[in-house]
Amino acid sequence: MKNKKNIRLQDPFLEREREQYERPLPSREFILQILNEQGAPMTDEELLEMLIIEKDEEDLFSRRLRAMERDGQIMRNRKRAICVVDKLDLVKGKVQGHPDGFGFLIPEDGSPDMFLSEKEMHQVLHGDVVMVRQSGVDRRGRPEAKIVEVLERANNRVVGRLYEEHGINFVVAENRRITQDILVAPGESGGAKAGQVVMLEIMQHPDKHAQPIGRIVEVLGNYADPGMEIEIALRKHDLPYEFPKDVERQAKAISPVVAAADWAGREDIRNLPLVTIDGETARDFDDAVYCEPEKGGYRLVVAIADVSHYVQTGDALDREAILRGNSVYFPRRVIPMLPEELSNGLCSLNPHVDRLCMVCDMHISSSGDIEKYRFYPSVMHSQARLTYTQVAAMLAEPDGELARSNAAIVPHLEHLYQLFQKLLKAREKRGAIDFETVETQMIFTDEGKIEKIVPVVRNDAHKLIEECMLAANVSAASFLQEHGHTVLYRIHQGPTPEKLEALREFMKEFGLQLTGEDDPQAADYSKLLKRIKGRPDAGLLQMVMLRSLRQAKYEPENIGHFGLGYDAYTHFTSPIRRYPDLLVHRAIKAVLQGKKYTPAQKWAELGAHCSMTERRADDATRDVEAWLKCFYMRDHLGSVFTGSVSSVTSFGMFVSLDDLYVEGLVHISELGKDYFQFDAAKHQLLGERTGQRYRLGDRVQVRVVKVDMESTKIDFVLHELIDTSGHGTAEEGRTTGKKSASKKPSKGKTREKKHHG
Repeated sequence: MKNKKNIRLQDPFLEREREQYERPLPSREFILQILNEQGAPMTDEELLEMLIIEKDEEDLFSRRLRAMERDGQIMRNRKRAICVVDKLDLVKGKVQGHPDGFGFLIPEDGSPDMFLSEKEMHQVLHGDVVMVRQSGVDRRGRPEAKIVEVLERANNRVVGRLYEEHGINFVVAENRRITQDILVAPGESGGAKAGQVVMLEIMQHPDKHAQPIGRIVEVLGNYADPGMEIEIALRKHDLPYEFPKDVERQAKAISPVVAAADWAGREDIRNLPLVTIDGETARDFDDAVYCEPEKGGYRLVVAIADVSHYVQTGDALDREAILRGNSVYFPRRVIPMLPEELSNGLCSLNPHVDRLCMVCDMHISSSGDIEKYRFYPSVMHSQARLTYTQVAAMLAEPDGELARSNAAIVPHLEHLYQLFQKLLKAREKRGAIDFETVETQMIFTDEGKIEKIVPVVRNDAHKLIEECMLAANVSAASFLQEHGHTVLYRIHQGPTPEKLEALREFMKEFGLQLTGEDDPQAADYSKLLKRIKGRPDAGLLQMVMLRSLRQAKYEPENIGHFGLGYDAYTHFTSPIRRYPDLLVHRAIKAVLQGKKYTPAQKWAELGAHCSMTERRADDATRDVEAWLKCFYMRDHLGSVFTGSVSSVTSFGMFVSLDDLYVEGLVHISELGKDYFQFDAAKHQLLGERTGQRYRLGDRVQVRVVKVDMESTKIDFVLHELIDTSGHGTAEEGRTTGKKSASKKPSKGKTREKKHHG
């Protein structure tokens, strides 16, 4: 045993503790070292004595131990003795619930997921952080876990519907991963009526022997009320949707016009005929563009709203912007990252008013390469607010009425279009992947319900702006990399080895090959896309290629953008609606001033958070679209439609309808009298007896048999398999639908996205 007199002086992290605290306690690392050296659990008294913790230090030391418990470094056994978690073979992770009642433990250390039985899930809710011990292996060969301790409860409030049975009130959560009914405490129903949507505060979390109990704190209204689907999504996904008072005060205190003092240190480019080009419904204008020919190529000016001038690190606006991460675009409603005074007012590059901006001023060669660029803060004056439709029309008919009424602008648009052609060639040379996807837009009635869903046609004006934004974004990444400044890169990795192998095996069946050996690049994908273009099965093959790639995210470590074919790429062009862009602006300004920008949080933490808020927004908008589409499809029960198999699972196949752009499930029990085996690598279901095959991309006719508004699921039965690949036709489906096991919402978007990647 160590000498008690000076044992705390042997703490290897003593100096760090002295820098942080006036009276330093033993560091976490030293506490773990002592516990490990003892080789057995220790009581509080034993540890206090060994580390010579004085009476007036005991409270602070107890707090440190509790924090170590929360972080899963130590835990207490049944006798309340302190144990080192690593010695107990325990795993810390987050609970992921499944709508069917069971769940999984997603380990914090990245090890394989562990199965949690329905019995284990009784004591937790989706999102809780727990410690588990492996208790065996389930029948599928997955490690099975037993919950040892709940470290952190994720759900303090839950949105759901109120039900009453035998005089007992309970709430069923809208989040289908929370499968436990939450009892409403007597007298705590808040005046809500059965069937209404409510917000419930959990008073008592579940344990092995009792259900969760809560009280209703807000009555949102009836399920079919206009806009209710958005109110539910906001609360279900924990989206901040109301600005705190201090944020509103700060926004309102900012002058609605550019102040003279704000001109200091800025270049005046108000003489440049910059214009904004956006969709018809856009209200926040991040970017303006201008192009002119110059020796050896073109000058491209991309002016971006200077949000960083008004939103300072650590102020109320900044704290709320971090929390939100991005604006969220629902059909007919936007939840902005910044208050309207900024997002649609002072920061928006509205026409015919002075605005502060950050400029990326580029010289692009006649071959489409960015040869030099310059960043500078400036003052601009947009000459016009144009739409994609207008620009496409003026380019197509330069002598038309619209072009004549905008005669001063048309030559500059033509220069932009000429440059666009050069940038397209450079894109092709670079090998950037260009998947052909269909985006959709919902058209609504006055009552707020879908009238129809239409495809959004991407014309050359969309693509022109996209290429301009890509050029500015890649220049921003290059500038910061050149000056050695940390920033959040937009990274996109290629396929995992497993997905790459599965893709190659799938392509072999069609006599196709993805080049690039074990390390294919974007150019290899592009080459294969060219080969399959025009084939009747091109949609299927493209879908499989797309699904082999990983999701883009934000990270301070640059590993390039696989899909776009860039060695370094970041987001600079949308600081009104994306927080990473705001960080990039601050970093660029710091470099221009010979300084270094340090954000309020660590770069890696900000990257993970912004990636999360992006996924959260996508999930919330998908939920809303799914609900609206279900409401829309109630008028089509019994109708027969043609569509394509958009996804194949172990429980059936999802079909996307051609004319309606709506997706539903054909359950495996509706595929015919056979046992169907799911082959994930081949994206197919294969009948054992008949050899009948249903595969991703197959053309089918289906009948709509069930629309479940509560679970937002649409059920189809197979009407006919259209014989496009020699599979033959299937028996006509029965007219009763089975309950869907899952629902995968449509991938259609409700807002035109011009800043891709």
